[in-house]
Parts: sequence; structure tokens; C-alpha cells
Amino acid sequence: QLRWLQTWSAGVDPYLKEGVLREGAMLTSAVGAYGQAVSEHMFATLLALCKRLHQYRDTQNRHCWAPLGEVKTLAGATVLVAGTGDIGSAFARLVKGMGAHTVGLRRSPERGAEGIDEMHPLSALDEWLPKADVVALVLPHSPETDRLMDRARIGRMKEDAILLSMGRGSVLDQEALAAVMGEGRLWGAALDVTVPEPLPQDSPLWTIPNLIITPHSAGGMRLEVTRANCVRQALDNLNRWQAGKPLENLVRR
Repeated sequence: QLRWLQTWSAGVDPYLKEGVLREGAMLTSAVGAYGQAVSEHMFATLLALCKRLHQYRDTQNRHCWAPLGEVKTLAGATVLVAGTGDIGSAFARLVKGMGAHTVGLRRSPERGAEGIDEMHPLSALDEWLPKADVVALVLPHSPETDRLMDRARIGRMKEDAILLSMGRGSVLDQEALAAVMGEGRLWGAALDVTVPEPLPQDSPLWTIPNLIITPHSAGGMRLEVTRANCVRQALDNLNRWQAGKPLENLVRR
């Protein structure tokens, strides 16, 4: 007799499969609850890549005192954010604080987003990839975004660019990324989402030295503010439901 389900997750793909929810049951998500948590994770991995901190950790584990040379700064960098919702906007604000110029891509470019200096349609991805020092993927899964970042598009990135994938693993062609980075292209990359999850033990991604992999840990209930956001959203929607008002983040009616 379920009438409505409010999830604590931003993604709701499992609930949309046929037969999971009864016919007529409404579904609402927690989109907007994870901006701080995921954007801070993205920012941390980006700075680690810029300053080679992950590689210095490797040399530390080998008890090796070995300066690794040149590092990067975000001051004056062009940061391309594909997906400018709550997470993408929060991430853009962080990198702007370091002096970066932010370019956003979304399906409806007429809608601006805080932290984004200039907004363009998602169709402009090919145009901006060769210009970006950092490419951040925080797009949802859809037929339009499935393997959007394929071998050709990874190849359009600057030789020393940084790639972050923190939205949905399906957006990135992982085999293509491994091949491109195996050829010595890209300064580095960070993945918090993969297909499948967990990442198989025999994946070539594990052994790429300038690649940071985290186990879909950017979000979740790891910050109290995230939990508070989810509770606030659920209570707000409950009040709306009792008052007969439209629900927020409605995925299925």
C-alpha cells in the first residue's frame, strides 16, 4: 500500500526498475543534500593531484625521500564543470576561491549556477575539452550521458589536464581512460564512481600511479550536515504532502 517513498540518496535508479515500486507510488530523491560532502571530496582529490600528494604517500610507504618535481596550481586555471547542480556549483565555488575560471555545462544553459563564471550547453563539451585544465564530471546517468566521456573526448583533453569523475560511473569509458593514461597522457585523474562497483581486482585502473580511486565514498552519511540535509528534505516534503502541495525532487508521480 505504499503511496510515497523519499530516498536518502540522490540517485534513484534501483527504484525505477520495473516491479520495485507499486503502480502509483510517488518517488522523491535527496538531490541537493550532498553538495558540501561531494564537492569537498572532489576539491581534496584535485589538490592532491596538483601537488602530487598521492605519489608522495607512495614514496613515504617505500621509505623513500624523492622529490617528484613540478606541481600545479589552480590560480588562473580553467575548470570545466559538466553538471552544475548542487554538487557542481559547490565545487565551482571552491575552485574559484583558489583563483580558477569556471565554465559550466548543463542541458539548460539559460539557468545560471552560483560559482560558475560562464555557462554553456552540454553540447559544447567537445569545444571546451581542449581548453580546460581540469574537467569535472558530476552528471547523472541517462541515455544522453552514458559513456559521454569516451576515448575520443578523453583524447581532446590537454596532455597535462586533470579529470575528475564523481557523478555516475556510466558517464566515463574506463577502458579508454586506462588506455590514454597508460600512454602517458593527462597529469592525473580521480574516480569516486566506477562501473561496476566495487571495481574488479583485475582492472588496469588500480595500477596507474597518477590516478586516485576512492570507493564511492564522497557522499553517503559521512558528514553530519548531509544527514541533517536529508532529514530536513524529508520533513519538508512530509509537510508538503500533508498540506496537499507538490513535492520537491519528485522523480515519479
